[in-house]
Amino acid sequence: MREDDKETSRKGLATGRVGLIGAVVIGISCIAPTYTLTSGLGPAVSAVGKYVPAVLILGFLPMLLVAFAYRELNNAVPDSGTSFTWATKAFGPWAGWMGGWGLITATILVLSNLAAVAVDFFYLLLGQLFDDPEISGLSRNLWINIPTTILFIAVAAYISYRGLESTQKLQFVLVLIQIAAILFFDIEAIRQAYLNGGFDFTPIEAEWFNPLEIGSFSLIAAGISLSIFMFWGWDVTLTMNEETKDPEKTPGRAATVTVIVIIALYIFTALAVISWAGIGKEGLGAGNPDNQESIFAALSAPVLGKASILIYIAVLSSSFASLQSTMVGPARTLLAMGYYKALPPVFSKTSRRFRTPSTATWVSAASAALFYIVARLISENALWDTISTMGLMVCFYYGITAVACIWYFRRVLFNSAHNIIFKLVLPLLGGGFLLMMFFITAFDSMDPAYGSGSEIGGVGLVFILSILILGLGVLLMLFTRFAHPSFFKGESLTRITADEDNLNPLSYN
Repeated sequence: MREDDKETSRKGLATGRVGLIGAVVIGISCIAPTYTLTSGLGPAVSAVGKYVPAVLILGFLPMLLVAFAYRELNNAVPDSGTSFTWATKAFGPWAGWMGGWGLITATILVLSNLAAVAVDFFYLLLGQLFDDPEISGLSRNLWINIPTTILFIAVAAYISYRGLESTQKLQFVLVLIQIAAILFFDIEAIRQAYLNGGFDFTPIEAEWFNPLEIGSFSLIAAGISLSIFMFWGWDVTLTMNEETKDPEKTPGRAATVTVIVIIALYIFTALAVISWAGIGKEGLGAGNPDNQESIFAALSAPVLGKASILIYIAVLSSSFASLQSTMVGPARTLLAMGYYKALPPVFSKTSRRFRTPSTATWVSAASAALFYIVARLISENALWDTISTMGLMVCFYYGITAVACIWYFRRVLFNSAHNIIFKLVLPLLGGGFLLMMFFITAFDSMDPAYGSGSEIGGVGLVFILSILILGLGVLLMLFTRFAHPSFFKGESLTRITADEDNLNPLSYN
């Protein structure tokens, strides 16, 4: 059967392409455990020391609760616009537009970060293969780093543009490589720590799982913000809902399985790193600022020796795999916003050959490249500050989506025990917590000490980036309101509740 003959959704996307296992693989790939650990574990240790397992669990719980809210909304309205579509149906066009903006900007921030980490480990890998330290250091040369990063983004965008079948085939291999490498590193680090002492042997203790031992709530908030970054990405399984088999059930199940696999892997790695390296700020200590941007770059060779090349391959694979699969999310959200006339109609275009978003995919890639160039030229610590800023954006749009679940189902919340638990209690706890974290972290990020320590006029760079991103969203929303008013008049996507949807299931068309 030719590509043009396959069934498509209302938006022109190919349907029935992804099953449960494929969706879970893409979800794990989007989270990119190897990349996320090397980028996020060091800052988390810096924030909360040996209590990283505790904040990982605290970060995991609201994500799991929000995943239930996503599942309920997806069962009722399977739409690639996810947060944008659902918040619009619950609260109206203004809240919906900003929910979509939060999702898009969070993914663009992480796309730039993913590409940067992939480039770092690309040159580390080449340096080890050719036994030339100068090659390993090429990523620190901006005139080499920036063009290589742009190239990586372009290649990832092209693979994403070719469709989810190409994505799945690539991701199966890359996900297997990175998980196997992480487990090999973890087992070897714990073995060495208990047999030979590692760098700074720190015996694993049960109190590492107790957040009350941390003391300061601000430290807990900073740690949770970082851990939320480490779990972010599972909702890509929902943005594929129009392209999955059994779209009402498969995406929600895939999201739940994905976050459970990831929490187990993260906690095991945190225990391995801290027990081997300790939390000190000198040498190979996990709390050393010099090790913050990439903990695996610092520890893989001391732990694995020549076998560290496996970690370099794994992080490169993880970063590139996630770079490519993460492109799925913003492209489909932009496609939905174009389809519902919340953005210019050009964003609703799909490839006739591959049945994928065309304009939206390339705009996502170009935006990620532009943001990376600007951030890298402004701050040498762009990666760290990008992670912190992205954590704020994730709290923002996940929180809005969870609350949208409650409001959308408000007229049927007490119709059954299932509705009370999964449409009210769990979304309220998860979404309320994330919104609280958004405001607490935003306030704390005004301090230049937050994040990398970069500042402008005495105000932390993380806060400035967050305000600029949200402010830009408001300006673009106002511009769209006057240039393309039909969405804001409720003509293309209607604010509606669950019971009204049951009466008119095509109301969101």
